[in-house]
Amino acid sequence: MQPIEARVGIVIRTKNRPQFLARALADIAAQTHTDWQAQIVNDGGDAAAVDRAVAALAAPIRSRIGVTHHESSQGRSAAANAGIRALAAEYVVLHDDDDRWAPEFLARTVSWLDAHPGHAGVAVRTEIVYEAERDGTFVEVGRTPFWPGLHRITYAEMLRVNRFVPIAYLYRRALHDEVGGYREDVHAAEDWEFNLRVAARYPIGFLADGPLAFWHQRAGVDGELGNSMFVLAQEHDDYDMMIRDEALRAHVAEHGPGLALYLTRYLQDELARQLDERRTLGERATRRVQHWYRARRTR
Repeated sequence: MQPIEARVGIVIRTKNRPQFLARALADIAAQTHTDWQAQIVNDGGDAAAVDRAVAALAAPIRSRIGVTHHESSQGRSAAANAGIRALAAEYVVLHDDDDRWAPEFLARTVSWLDAHPGHAGVAVRTEIVYEAERDGTFVEVGRTPFWPGLHRITYAEMLRVNRFVPIAYLYRRALHDEVGGYREDVHAAEDWEFNLRVAARYPIGFLADGPLAFWHQRAGVDGELGNSMFVLAQEHDDYDMMIRDEALRAHVAEHGPGLALYLTRYLQDELARQLDERRTLGERATRRVQHWYRARRTR
């Protein structure tokens, strides 16, 4: 591993979204914690537009930002790995170009990890920000909490669904030396797959008070300006199933199919039982209502 040059390394993935990139760079510059370096990974987009966005920054900020240009798109995972390889930092975070932080995000998360050396990383409470296009620019049109009932990060819950998005997670750079990088054959849900490898070994913290990360979404916007949650929706489902299938086959190869066969049938039967019970309860309620109406008519 390279000698540490900054406490925090920030990877900014972008492609042909100069408006979002400029907003992300301003967001990083506004952080109250200033011991950071950043690496923009332009994954096959217009290089000149990225260079102009960096050149527009004040010199003290510009001096801490590097740029990697990919001539053609190599995918989200490859872009993340390229950015991480270019950084020499103790902690790292993926700041995609369309998301934002509260000004104290880095200060709060760095302080928490410093105080909890046994944890792999720390996620923060997140707010979804809905955007819509107005007169050639995107403006906020609404907000909603992301996982409002969440109070801790557990491996058990992560097996079911990813509980945090990249913008909300600061983690130790050394994890990549131990568990590897983002899988470059996984082009959506790559953060979840990496998080599963980490959470199987180490706890992940959670800052549960007010939101410190803002995940921007643009429903109905396709193409390069779209949000991956919508544009890559099918890919997310496909890779989710691929990752689960790989894990199941690895388990069966080592332990045999007995448990998998049992659980598959058990879950099927249990679901059928619960559906039958609900129907029975509904039928009972219907009969009680019918009896009540008949009793009223006979009075």
